[in-house]
Amino acid sequence: MKGFDSRFADFPDYILGITREIWEDRGIATLHEYYTENIVVRSPASVVIGNRGVIAATMATLAEFPDRQLLGEDVIWSGSPEEGMLSSHRLLCIATHAGDGVYGAATGTRLAYRAIADCHAINNQINDEWLIRDQTAIVRQLGRDPKDYARDLIAREGGPESCVRPFTPASDVDGPYTGRGNDNEWGARLGDILTRMMNADMAAIPREYDRAAQLEYPGLVTGHGHGDADRLWMGLRAAFPSAEFRIHHRIGRDDPMMPPRAAIRWSLTGRHDGWGAYGAPTGADVHVMGMTHAEFGTPGKAPPRLRREWTLFDETAIWKQVLLSTG
Repeated sequence: MKGFDSRFADFPDYILGITREIWEDRGIATLHEYYTENIVVRSPASVVIGNRGVIAATMATLAEFPDRQLLGEDVIWSGSPEEGMLSSHRLLCIATHAGDGVYGAATGTRLAYRAIADCHAINNQINDEWLIRDQTAIVRQLGRDPKDYARDLIAREGGPESCVRPFTPASDVDGPYTGRGNDNEWGARLGDILTRMMNADMAAIPREYDRAAQLEYPGLVTGHGHGDADRLWMGLRAAFPSAEFRIHHRIGRDDPMMPPRAAIRWSLTGRHDGWGAYGAPTGADVHVMGMTHAEFGTPGKAPPRLRREWTLFDETAIWKQVLLSTG
């Protein structure tokens, strides 16, 4: 861990350690130490530039969810301390909606949701980030529909002309990290599965997924097996049949005491021109920022298959783009 604080045993320990220190131990000021001053943080909802914006957003979230816990489920990473490392960090967040904020008046609701953050770190600092929270899970547990929440958010942000625009390639800002991950076989295999599904080869699911695969999808939805995987991926692709699918970052890893696993950051960019998960086609221009983690293996001598999958994208950001386009 050359260039990093010696108290961290390795890169996953660094990522998990600073996450807890910032959020749960209230070390918000340490963001001046752990994040560079001009960091770019992209989420489906917006682009935030600069450490001060990150600190403001962190305090706003903690004011609304003061007991928030960030339970690190995995850190899938690539790179080296000398050239910089990219972590794809999956979290299960537990929190109580105890304060007023972006999700409305406090409800006292106890909720859970996942997040995945891709962070580039070098010399003990993070200088580039991509983040997806399961907004669908949050708003549904608060008794809202994602489309209705997006409509209300537009109004609360000042209407269509003034509201915060969701992240798109046009609003992206170049950061210091230009890597694409690594060449490990498990990242390549997950990338191939996603590419085949996005090219309408849904037969990839029964060929590549275990029959008992556990699936974790937006809305904190847990599914199992081929049918649930088909519903998620078919519904998404059917809504945007002409959109361009791209893989932006791909990591695969073989680590002791862990199954082979992979992390992919991907996108769909194009028109809402099909019937699918988002209702009647509207022709709206939409950018879907997505992340997928997967584990592979076999319980016996059969060839290894995808046994666990976690996929996140922000349905409220999708609906916001559709509503802004259609009025």
